[in-house]
Amino acid sequence: MNTQSSPPVSLTVAKFGGTSVADFSAMDRCADIVLADPSVRVVVVSASSGVTNLLVALSAGIADSTQRLALLGQIAEIQYRILDALGRPAEVAASLDLLLTEMDKHSAALALQSNDARRVDALLSLGEQCSSLLFAELLRQRGEPARSRDAREVMRTDHHHGRATPQVAELAQLAQGLWGPVLNEERTVTQGFIGADAEGNTTTLGRGGSDYSAALLAEALGADNLAIWTDVDGIYSCDPRLVSAARPIPELSFDEAAEMATFGAKVLHPATILPAVRSGCAVFVGCSREPEKGGTWIRSRAQLAPVFRAIALRRNQTLLTVHSLNMLHAQGFLAELFAILARHRISVDLITTSEVSVALTLDSTGSDSSGRELLTEALLEELRQMCRVEVETGLSLVAVIGNRIANTAGIGKRVFEVLEDHNIRMICQGASPHNLCFLVGAEEVDSVVQQLHGRLLEG
Repeated sequence: MNTQSSPPVSLTVAKFGGTSVADFSAMDRCADIVLADPSVRVVVVSASSGVTNLLVALSAGIADSTQRLALLGQIAEIQYRILDALGRPAEVAASLDLLLTEMDKHSAALALQSNDARRVDALLSLGEQCSSLLFAELLRQRGEPARSRDAREVMRTDHHHGRATPQVAELAQLAQGLWGPVLNEERTVTQGFIGADAEGNTTTLGRGGSDYSAALLAEALGADNLAIWTDVDGIYSCDPRLVSAARPIPELSFDEAAEMATFGAKVLHPATILPAVRSGCAVFVGCSREPEKGGTWIRSRAQLAPVFRAIALRRNQTLLTVHSLNMLHAQGFLAELFAILARHRISVDLITTSEVSVALTLDSTGSDSSGRELLTEALLEELRQMCRVEVETGLSLVAVIGNRIANTAGIGKRVFEVLEDHNIRMICQGASPHNLCFLVGAEEVDSVVQQLHGRLLEG
């Protein structure tokens, strides 16, 4: 019997973020984590820290060749330092040079035509391709059979560049057929964030899409666990940079984690939880610098389910309010409104309505890979054809996350006693038993969050 082609008894997909693969010493710590766990057969990496931001700057189209070459030089310096620490093996050096040449070619073309979305994705994908190439070589030098595999072999998406939608069924078929048979033979190192459409054109899944890629691959390969290795030791009850008393949470349910990711816990990409829920794959979040500290496990159910679990914060929010008398005792207005938003690929977070107006929240920059604004003038002009439009910026969204919030007496009193001296622009509660959300001005949000955490979670 050929055991080499049998799937591993236990399978873990491990994802390492940009800070975890920032330089050689960081990559070496990640190699320690991988080699310590035989179940880790697939490793998903982000671009080295700083590289994606430099590529985004190049993707905007820089006509000044001196400035453009300076940015390319910064990227090359980051990657060559890692290559030098690896001893500059000839084959890897040649492959890295080809990737850097591709960056030069695409950035030069975008300097002439900056609105080429297909080329933007091709450029943005190169950071992950560099880090996967280098990390696979590091594992081999540590004595482990490993190969860098192109995520575009299996990560099939639609044609929407900058924020592509994965084709889950096709991804599963390709991953099981191409990668499944070799999982026992060697570790597979691949790229997060990138995929390809049916024609083979490179696509990207949006900023922060590496977590999502890893979760999709874990689902496609039937993994038992997904480990997200980052620069913090788990998911905290609040941002510890803002609230010194915030503490890591040992265990969360999928529902709680989804709310926290959606409403501002940046440790986890919001889309990550959905593939895990579909497949039942447990998710672990830990710190690659200090893996001994443990982290947060996310499972279908947590043993403890307190009413108040965390306070999440998302800055730079936009409040879009539309007014029209046509809403009064009429049908179809909301359908038309959301059809317009869908055509512009806008996802609405919160929504409240009155007889003649609708208020909804958006992230100010959305999640397009290039960082371009999603609330475009074309969208606003289309909305103005049917209603009066108001746009407010400089707001922050605060979410109280927990369990049974919608049907536990006294919740509103405890939360809004803290807020009595603050101007609240919008309140949304009831759609989910796991959150109560509101908007507040950016200038007072830090104080609001600190007071809420002290009142609800430190007693």
